[in-house]
Amino acid sequence: MDEVGRGALAGPVTVGVAVVGATTSRRLPRGLADSKLLTAHAREDLVAPIRRWCAGAAVGHASPAEIDELGIIAALRLAGRRALAELAGAGLAPSVVVLDGVHNWLSAPEQGDLFAPEPPEVLVPGVGLPVVTPPVRTQVKADMTCAVVAAASVLAKVERDRIMVGLDDDFPAYRWASNKGYSAPEHIAALHEHGACELHRRSWHLPGLGEAAGDIALPAEAEEDAYAEGTEEGLDGFGGEADDASPAEPLWDAAPGTGPDDAPAEAEGQVTAPADGVVAGPGVLAGRA
Repeated sequence: MDEVGRGALAGPVTVGVAVVGATTSRRLPRGLADSKLLTAHAREDLVAPIRRWCAGAAVGHASPAEIDELGIIAALRLAGRRALAELAGAGLAPSVVVLDGVHNWLSAPEQGDLFAPEPPEVLVPGVGLPVVTPPVRTQVKADMTCAVVAAASVLAKVERDRIMVGLDDDFPAYRWASNKGYSAPEHIAALHEHGACELHRRSWHLPGLGEAAGDIALPAEAEEDAYAEGTEEGLDGFGGEADDASPAEPLWDAAPGTGPDDAPAEAEGQVTAPADGVVAGPGVLAGRA
């Protein structure tokens, strides 16, 4: 699994999930990489090959209003569980989830009362399907080293970008078609001039609005994400797109015998064996984007 939009000022937070199993081809979609390393055109071109390669894939969202009501971490959890609910509707139940980073935002926080029973199923708002959260494994830079997480990253980024481009027709002043809701100079200038709309995250201290839109400052980790995700297309979110971006490095799971030095010469970096535990027995593994 992987998420996109956590550091944006407007629009949803989005979680992508891609699933691989024991029968998934070892030959990756050509050009697959972390979405932040790809141009918008390259990401769009990868969507169909990724969906053909995966055993299943889904994307979930949480709205700005839900982010304001629940907080960003709980909203991420909601978006992730909506993606899992979509998989469940297709008959897919991942046996383990790999999350990019060090924080497990998918699992519910531990209960304060050690003796209180924890419900085994969660009814996901907006979906109506009970979802059992699989075991979660966090992995730093998984979107750069684990192909299934990179695939999820691309799917999430493409779908969220399409949403923001569509919303630009209704809110042209903010230029979301180019900045995707991040803190681009033209977006901040529009906040100064026009104020916030209903699709802005009112619980955050929005640039140019003082305390008018809310009294909660942008979380430090969200500021970092805003910069990182704002540069996903070169300087996307800051007014540019890196069509001349350097080719991304091939994705290899960091396990003995699976790095590029171990690849057959004819593979040209396109074939990789999953790391131990990536395919969990007869089950499947999900990575979020």
